[in-house]
This record gives sequence, structure tokens and C-alpha cells, in this order.
Amino acid sequence: MRFKNLRELVELCGRESQTISGIMIQDQAAESGQSEAEILAAMNEYYQIMKSAVHKGLTEDIVSTSGLTGGDAKRVEAYRGGGEASVGDIACQAMAYALAVSEVNASMGRIVATPTAGSCGIIPGVFVSSQERFGWEDEHLVRGLFSAGAIGYVIANNSFISGAEGGCQAEIGSAIGMAAGAMVELRGGTPEQAVHAVGLALKNTLGLICDPVGGLVEIPCIVRNGFGAVNALAAADMALAGVRSAIPSDEVIDVMLEVGSAMPSRHRETAQGGLAQTPTGRKIMKELRSRKK
Repeated sequence: MRFKNLRELVELCGRESQTISGIMIQDQAAESGQSEAEILAAMNEYYQIMKSAVHKGLTEDIVSTSGLTGGDAKRVEAYRGGGEASVGDIACQAMAYALAVSEVNASMGRIVATPTAGSCGIIPGVFVSSQERFGWEDEHLVRGLFSAGAIGYVIANNSFISGAEGGCQAEIGSAIGMAAGAMVELRGGTPEQAVHAVGLALKNTLGLICDPVGGLVEIPCIVRNGFGAVNALAAADMALAGVRSAIPSDEVIDVMLEVGSAMPSRHRETAQGGLAQTPTGRKIMKELRSRKK
């Protein structure tokens, strides 16, 4: 890629009068040797999987392989239908859709890791709900995925996207930042605004630990995806309104690396601390072990 950080990405967009997605598509084509049409077609297939996962989670009776989770997406979607959601219809819809994809993941269904399986619901939740709201064609959302990918590329190469390495800030946080930045572009914002959205999003997930009960990507992972979708929309709106990240987004990514590196191992996907070691968390793990025996 021709950029190593978000500052270089914005500068590149300025020099070439391109969007973030446009730069990413060009660089991906150059690196892979494929045509831009081939790359777009492949990404379109991924987007169709995302939409299918949303539909499956909302229309089928989903239960995780452990039996611990399932059905929350349908509950939130039904609640949204009553028109009483405190966060408003669009945020509640994104939340329900994000939960749907995460529940499909927990039931061993087909999903796209964005950027990981543990955070797979945030980008589909934001993208699919926004597509339905604004009436966008699939092609528009497909390009948005390249914008999200460029942001994820920078985060992955300068910090973490793995909960085992950097805590849940690396998984959920990265997905929120990717979704927020891409949403700014999808709604007509500038590359600079998109990058500010990333910083705004990441600042508010710094230090988030990874503490899956029983070591499974279910509790609290699934609900964090739901909250994450709402946070991504909020960060995008702030950036589009002109709110800027006072700390440059690249520096926020550096702090994510610092915090994740200092995080105790018990808070990095080991199920040895946090919610996993509460009395109820330990009880659930004990019951799961008994069931396996």
C-alpha cells in the first residue's frame, strides 16, 4: 500500500482527488494483479454474505452452539417495531442487525470477519441498516467496505485487531472505527472527516478488555457488537457535524497499542479475568465443562 498511516492516506486522497475507497481499490488492484472490476466483484460477494447473515439472524430461531445465547436480535427488532426506542429508529435498527450477525456467528453460521469474528456484527449492522434507510445501491456499500478496509489496514499494521493481543478495544474498537470512517465517506464526507471519525470512535473504546465467559465469542461479545454499531453511527455523525478528534487519529492508534501491550493477560481473551471470572461467569463455565463431560 502507498500509505502506512491515516495521515498519509488523507494526503494521498488530496493529491489524487480521490476518496479513501478509491485509493484502496487502486492499491489493492496494483498489489494483487487483479482488475478493479474483479476486486469489486469479490467484495460484492462478501457484502452479500453480510446481508444474508443479517436476514438469517432476524428471521430464524438462532441458538448458539453452547445454548447460552440467541434470539436477542429478534427481540430488539420487535421492540424497534413498537416505535419506542430511546436511541431512535435507525440506531435501534443498526443495533438489531449487528446482534443478528453476531448471533449467526455464535451458531457457527456464515459471516465475514470485519475485522474479526468477535466484531463481525458492527460493519454489517451499520451498513445494511443505513442502506435500507437511504436507499443506496449495493455498489455504494461495496465501495464503503474498501474504505473500512483501508482504515482496518492502518490499525492492524500500527496496533492490534486481535483481542488476544490487545483486548476487546482491538476487536470491537477497530470495527467501530472502521464502520464510523466508512459511514462518513458513504454519506459524502471528506477523507479528513472520515479519519476524525476513526479517532473519535477509538478514543472511546481505549482500555476495553476481552473477557469472554467460557472462552466463547458470546458473552459479552454479542451485545458489544450491538452497542458498537450505535457508537459507530454516533462517531460518524460527530465528524460530519464538524467535530474533530483533538488527538490525531494516528496517535490514538498508537495509544491503543500502548494500552493493549500493558493489559494483563487475564484481560486478553483468556477468560481468566473480567466478566468471565464473576460468580455467574464461573458458574456458566462450570456448567459448560460438565456438559462436555
